[in-house]
Amino acid sequence: MDLLTKDLLINFLFILLPLFFVQMLYQLNYAYRFKKVKEWIFSIFPIVSIMLCMLFPVSVNDQFIWDLRRIPFILGALYGGYKLVFFLLALIIVIRYPMGGDGFYISLYTHMILAVLIAFLSSHYLKMTLKTKLLVSVSLTVFSIIISLISLNMFGYPINEDFWIPYTVINVISILITTALLEIIRNNMDVLQKIMKAEKLEIVSHLAASISHEVRNPLTVSKGFIQLSCDEKVDPAVRKGYLNTAIHELDRAADIINDYLMFAKPAFEKEEKISIYEEIQHVVNVVIPLAKMNGVQVHLSLPNEEKGFALGERKKLEQSFINILKNGIESMPNGGHLHISLGYQHHSIHIHICDEGSGMTQEQLNRLGEPYFTTKKQGTGLGMMVSFSIIQSMKGEINVTSEEGKGTCFYIKLPCQ
Repeated sequence: MDLLTKDLLINFLFILLPLFFVQMLYQLNYAYRFKKVKEWIFSIFPIVSIMLCMLFPVSVNDQFIWDLRRIPFILGALYGGYKLVFFLLALIIVIRYPMGGDGFYISLYTHMILAVLIAFLSSHYLKMTLKTKLLVSVSLTVFSIIISLISLNMFGYPINEDFWIPYTVINVISILITTALLEIIRNNMDVLQKIMKAEKLEIVSHLAASISHEVRNPLTVSKGFIQLSCDEKVDPAVRKGYLNTAIHELDRAADIINDYLMFAKPAFEKEEKISIYEEIQHVVNVVIPLAKMNGVQVHLSLPNEEKGFALGERKKLEQSFINILKNGIESMPNGGHLHISLGYQHHSIHIHICDEGSGMTQEQLNRLGEPYFTTKKQGTGLGMMVSFSIIQSMKGEINVTSEEGKGTCFYIKLPCQ
């Protein structure tokens, strides 16, 4: 009796472990925003559980082995539908047949009858209430045990009450607990999906309100200067200045919209191998004129040779680097030093960008990369938000350290191809 209970409890553990693994996958999907977890992942639970239960059964004699395989079979078939029913049936037959004995035929009859019954029930099962689901799963378990007992009697084997009563009780308790856990996990999955959708809608709502405000400002300014330039009494030179200002504001509105679109769709249209070695040199050359205007000296440290490439879209990565470098230069209006270094380590590419600007408080640092957060008077925060989005879409990491009055450092890590 004690040995039976111990072995069946180990079987019950084999049922729970794959279940918790599936739950963990969904939690990781929510925490780290992996690609959507596929529905077939749920099939891992019954398949692995059945295999483990049958590999570590309770051996009665050479003819029979008993375990809790009927629990993952019943629940896997009920939740997975008719397609999974017959796959699980085939799995049980393939594993049980080499073991031999009359127990194979009893197992075959029992699970074939269950498979046909569950195939009809599975389409209605998910719509049932929790109480009804518990009742159905327990009824199927008891029914399958009754079929096994009838089959034993047909083969002329005696029924040992000291074995079958505790075996039935353990099966019923196990399927009750497992069904309840499955429902909790399914509810948790639904809640996580709703939270993820709500977060996306919140960001879209916030961005829509913010971008309408940000775009309206330059458009209003442009409209005002165009109206002023329409006055015939305005001097031509002054009119030209008005029109230049209007064009400048329209360009600013276009930049805001482009940044918004890039954030909304960071996925790469044309993925290619990018030489970070060459890209860093290129973006440094682009920002050198701006650095000279601000009295900033740029220091570039590169390795002796190129040791790998990153995978992404060149133009978007270039925009990301330029945004970070421009922010660093603009944070030093009275001059300073901008340090840029590139290195390769453990199959990854490391880029360090440090300035000697005004720096940020811890509160500002925590909000860096959020929609419409900026430390600049006329900034929108979209540039830094886009930079973060591009790096992350390349499966990279971006970490920032800053000290107020001393400067800010960006540590970018990209996977090396």
